Amino acid sequence: MKKHGILNRGLSGALADLGHGDGVLVCDVGMPIPDGPHVVDLAFRAGVPSFAEVLEGLLDELVVEGATAATEVREANPAAAGLLDGCFPALSLVPHERLKELSAGARLVVRTGEARPYANVLLRCGVFF
Repeated sequence: MKKHGILNRGLSGALADLGHGDGVLVCDVGMPIPDGPHVVDLAFRAGVPSFAEVLEGLLDELVVEGATAATEVREANPAAAGLLDGCFPALSLVPHERLKELSAGARLVVRTGEARPYANVLLRCGVFF
């Protein structure tokens, strides 16, 4: 049994399957989930777990070479925008409709319990060497 890191067996196993260039969508409860990607649904109640908690845990385990979020996050959810800016200095922004299109190409979707708008980010996995 693992004693630290991500303990959720579904999520831990899904992360182990990722490779360089794979996409991981971390999303709020309202984001439409496309057909295709593997989904790990962590949502328990509105706000639990939060987008920030899940993103922080994922970033502790993944090498990320790029991130894309919706332009609308800046105005609609300043807290999420600040978190994303702090984590990803070269954050790419696209309209929300485009982010939904891009998410169809993700290999993994991690749904949080976040109930604030536009708390979504599409991560692109990097390589550790």
